[in-house]
Amino acid sequence: MPEKESAKKRIDTLCERLNYYSYRYYVDNESDVSDYEYDMLQRELKTLEEQYPEFLRPDSPTQRVGGEAQSVFSPVVHTVRMESLQDAFDFAEIDDFDRRVSEATDACTYVVEPKIDGLSVSLEYENGVFVRGSTRGDGDTGEDITANLRTVRTIPLKLRQALPYIEVRGEVYMSRTVFFELVKQQELNGEEPFKNPRNAAAGSLRQKNASVTASRKLDIFVFNVQRYDGADFATHKESLDFLRSLGFVTVPFYTPCADIKEAEAELERIGRIRGELGFDIDGAVIKVNEFANRRILGSTAKFPRWAIAYKYPPEEKTTELKDIEVSVGRTGVLTPTAVFEPVLLAGSTVSRATLHNQDRINELNVGIGDMIRVRKAGDVIPEVVAVEKKLPGSSVFVMPEKCPSCGAPTFRDEGGAALRCVNPDCPAQLLRNLIHFCSRDAMDIEGLGDALLEVFTAKKMIRDAADIYTLKAEDVAQLERLGEKSAQNLINAIEASKGNDLAKLVFALGIRNIGEKAAKQLAARFHDMDSLMAASPEEICAIDGFGVQMAESVVSYFAQPQSRELIARLASYGVNMVSHAEKKDDRFAGMTFVLTGALTDLTREQATEIIEAYGGKAASSVSKKTSVVVAGEAAGSKLRKANELGVRVISEAEFKEMIDQF
Repeated sequence: MPEKESAKKRIDTLCERLNYYSYRYYVDNESDVSDYEYDMLQRELKTLEEQYPEFLRPDSPTQRVGGEAQSVFSPVVHTVRMESLQDAFDFAEIDDFDRRVSEATDACTYVVEPKIDGLSVSLEYENGVFVRGSTRGDGDTGEDITANLRTVRTIPLKLRQALPYIEVRGEVYMSRTVFFELVKQQELNGEEPFKNPRNAAAGSLRQKNASVTASRKLDIFVFNVQRYDGADFATHKESLDFLRSLGFVTVPFYTPCADIKEAEAELERIGRIRGELGFDIDGAVIKVNEFANRRILGSTAKFPRWAIAYKYPPEEKTTELKDIEVSVGRTGVLTPTAVFEPVLLAGSTVSRATLHNQDRINELNVGIGDMIRVRKAGDVIPEVVAVEKKLPGSSVFVMPEKCPSCGAPTFRDEGGAALRCVNPDCPAQLLRNLIHFCSRDAMDIEGLGDALLEVFTAKKMIRDAADIYTLKAEDVAQLERLGEKSAQNLINAIEASKGNDLAKLVFALGIRNIGEKAAKQLAARFHDMDSLMAASPEEICAIDGFGVQMAESVVSYFAQPQSRELIARLASYGVNMVSHAEKKDDRFAGMTFVLTGALTDLTREQATEIIEAYGGKAASSVSKKTSVVVAGEAAGSKLRKANELGVRVISEAEFKEMIDQF
């Protein structure tokens, strides 16, 4: 193939791959490749485009700042562009950057700071009060996420000075401690865990329900003044000191450097300590300190000429695979874990890494005894990258045909990669099932948390969910750190849970593919447990939003003798098996309501229950299919969208009139 033709083909391939990876990263909050691999592909593309400018495509990722605003939130046009940074991968490129700066300016110094790996946001304040927050988006247009940002505890809602106006830029992130806690909980709940803290932060910040964002314990580091109606700053360090005085949490350290050699020494220092930090970084940034010099240097179409990001290469180590252990999660999914000779990676010693599933094992062609190459994805999660050397005679590891915990047969999900044990009595699933059963959205047994359930199961006091209702105060009081009063409080909470609605019990059972909303729909449709257990797949599929897979999950669960025995025991101990939700009439039949803003006399939950009791449906977002939007105080983007689409909007008082009529 001629050289030019080959180059064009490679440019087209790289453009398509990088645009796909970029969309997955910025819009889906998923990383299909590591940052380093992405950077290397982009660098290859840039080099080819420089050699063959005639093949430069308008959709090339080198021609854009990056990112794409989602349509879920209202757009925000940035008056000051939120620029991206040019990347450097070695000190030769840093020296080139310094040379360009030195040629254009006199008496230039630098500031070096860590590049936090999270989601970049803008925060706007009027008269010292936080009024709007938005994502970076594509640099020119972002998304209004004010409600979610208000839940970030390190964002001041009121500054220490009542400045007329200031806009700052920061990076919302999730600490490693919080990330590991979240992943642990996701695994216990049988959910797909986030891959790294950056994805967790981005996914949490874009939640439609701000209460979910609040539960994720996000943080922020502010690193730049975008706009300020006040005195000009002479240097970047001076501006960061000023932000600190206002109450912002700025980047944890920003080091002034007299020249590029001091800056490079600081880059090396940050590289040495990056594994010890409590948060992820995806590099470090060198910035020209003097704002006067920045104005001289200016910006290109894509990034400022006065700053550059240094990217650290991922550290990889070769080690021997000693074993592959298979664990069983709450939903019965079998997960293989590589156990290898310990190696030091990114500041900590690791000896285990998930292999995900049989497909990934086959892709790696990995077997016990092989020499494998491992690294930390995003410097956090250990992963097996490749097989460096096969052990003579080594064969690819094969997942067990029987559950390693209970010996029941395992089955592969149809059309999926997961291998699953479907025995509801599997001991490995017991603790995870019990934690879910007692959780707030399920049976809501206050005081019966993870640690106590672990004690009960270890002492064989609880073997399934029904055993919870056989506990006695005197038995509980004998446990360490539990006195008579605490024991009685726990028994009272267990007793109170017996009166929960059928919907909470259905959700608590942990039926695969059945979440909290689906459980409510099942309870509302069939009214009692006996009717639900007798329901056919066709009857279940007739429920709005239910598909064949969900229906089959329900039918399969209740077809298990163990499931029926568990429900019979729960009923014998007095657990409610009837839906409290009473359908009053069909006045809202076929109507979809969306609630927005703060309601005065009703909570969101109460309003939703009323809508459903009259045959209606409550949705979380406004579309052309929305019938009515109920707008409370401080209604925002949903109200604007309703007006744009011509959807009927009513007040809380008008909503109550609709209820009271007839």
